[in-house]
Amino acid sequence: MKKVFITGASRGIGKAIAENLLSQDYVVIGTATTEDGANQLSKKGIIGYQLDLGSLENIESTCKEIYNDHSDIEILINNAGFTRDNLVLRMSEDEWQDVLNVHLNGVFRITKRALKPMLKKKWGRIINISSTSAVLGNKGQANYAAAKAGIEAFSRTLAREVGSRGITVNTVAPGFINTDMTDSSSGVDQEELIKEIPLGRFGKPSEIAHLISYLCSEESSYITGQTIHINGGLYM
Repeated sequence: MKKVFITGASRGIGKAIAENLLSQDYVVIGTATTEDGANQLSKKGIIGYQLDLGSLENIESTCKEIYNDHSDIEILINNAGFTRDNLVLRMSEDEWQDVLNVHLNGVFRITKRALKPMLKKKWGRIINISSTSAVLGNKGQANYAAAKAGIEAFSRTLAREVGSRGITVNTVAPGFINTDMTDSSSGVDQEELIKEIPLGRFGKPSEIAHLISYLCSEESSYITGQTIHINGGLYM
């Protein structure tokens, strides 16, 4: 059974990915930002750890613990993230830095640690979660869009660096998906947004999870360096 490490596995898209892979007999290691979240993962059969992606020290200590316990992790899914929306003219330095630190720096730090066992085995899957905001932009999300665009560029570069060792690196960019994050977004008029989506609805976390499942598989072995958009036609 292959082992997969998923950040942000306790809610939304990450939860759907973790539960879907668990149902396919993967050994799933997942993180949550709180101890309670990590405990809830463990109750579902997911091996849960608490992780603060905003802290380099916490990333280093938690990754050391995870890889001491599970040195044979072959698949990494960088999913965790959050938003701190504001217009550029009103955006504080903390709002800018916090989002880039968690999304972009966090992906770099986690991925660097995860590469070692994959390089040794000459097989691996790295899947980074981006967003349609990276290509379309989204008012009030300059920090988030910039971080996600950075993740896509990082993924393409890494794919070139590790492809010869049997490791694929891809990015999945969801559009508007029905999650706690979209439900609680202030100022979001879902009816107006749906008018812009050719399929006429928001996506489901399970739809993202099925795509991720394919990218984890042997069947996806000739796909690397790609950003795969799943957004109901919002961006083509």
